Amino acid sequence: MLGLGHWHPDAVIDNAFLESLGIETNDEWILERVGIRSRRTVLDLDYIRSTGNADPLQSHAASTATNAQAGAFAAKMALARAGIEASDIGLVMAGGCSPQHVIPAEACQVAAELGIVAPAYDVSSACSSFAAQVHNLMNTKSSTLPDYILIVQVEMTTRTVDYRDRSTAVLWGDGAAAAVLSPRKPGKFGVLATALHSDPSGWDKVSIPTGGHFTQHGPAVQTFGIRKGGETWKELLPSFSRTDPYYIGHQANFRMLSSICERAGIPENRHLHNVQDYGNCGAAGAPSVLSQNWEHFQPGDEVGLVVVGSGLTWGGVALRVLAQEKP
Repeated sequence: MLGLGHWHPDAVIDNAFLESLGIETNDEWILERVGIRSRRTVLDLDYIRSTGNADPLQSHAASTATNAQAGAFAAKMALARAGIEASDIGLVMAGGCSPQHVIPAEACQVAAELGIVAPAYDVSSACSSFAAQVHNLMNTKSSTLPDYILIVQVEMTTRTVDYRDRSTAVLWGDGAAAAVLSPRKPGKFGVLATALHSDPSGWDKVSIPTGGHFTQHGPAVQTFGIRKGGETWKELLPSFSRTDPYYIGHQANFRMLSSICERAGIPENRHLHNVQDYGNCGAAGAPSVLSQNWEHFQPGDEVGLVVVGSGLTWGGVALRVLAQEKP
């Protein structure tokens, strides 16, 4: 993994804004239940205030950025950190919870925004998409892959939120993440192991119907996320050589993350997160935390990234920071 990038829009939905919508919520209620202080959105705040996003089909016109633009913003940071140009990319993958179009593939749209001419297709597993993409690459014959691959997770999920419903309005934020990987070129992170699992019988527990609002079976999904998050962390542990790897979980809500860490014995100083300030950014959440800490990681550090999502799906990626050769 040669480079990581992230992007969040400028508009902030803080708890005071949600309280002003008259949906019977306040800062204390939100912090107690999900531990989120603020979120970012591509939506115009006046649009949310005046309509509650009652018709999600109208949300695209009220957006300040397209999915392709958001993905390109994150990708440009990843490319710069990798020290390569967009023209070097030989494959683009994208995926997440909130594609802007049914067709074409979101990867094609991001590639076009960046001027990339290469195979582009989606490998999408809702909030587990980052793990699914890396797992897919790790299980592909390396000789068939190009030198440089771009994976992107774009989430403009606030377009699907019903801001008249406090149970979902308090959760979601928008953002994008990207990574440049290679099967043969040296990079900052080495991928030690990946995991990916699904239980399709639970497909209806978390969903966004075409043109509709986000819905979920809250308590059941929370229990699932805590259980599978902990199980996946244990699955990754044998891949590490150190006893103190960093943990990055699916940024669904801070209370869920705290429960996983408490059960798994992960100390606070090894738990990296951003959900309290950016909200649940779906598939972009966990990789954006990894990207935000890019400069913090030192050779020998190890990181376990664990994600869960609709489908139901769950997975993880174990990483080690490699020693970089000096020029």
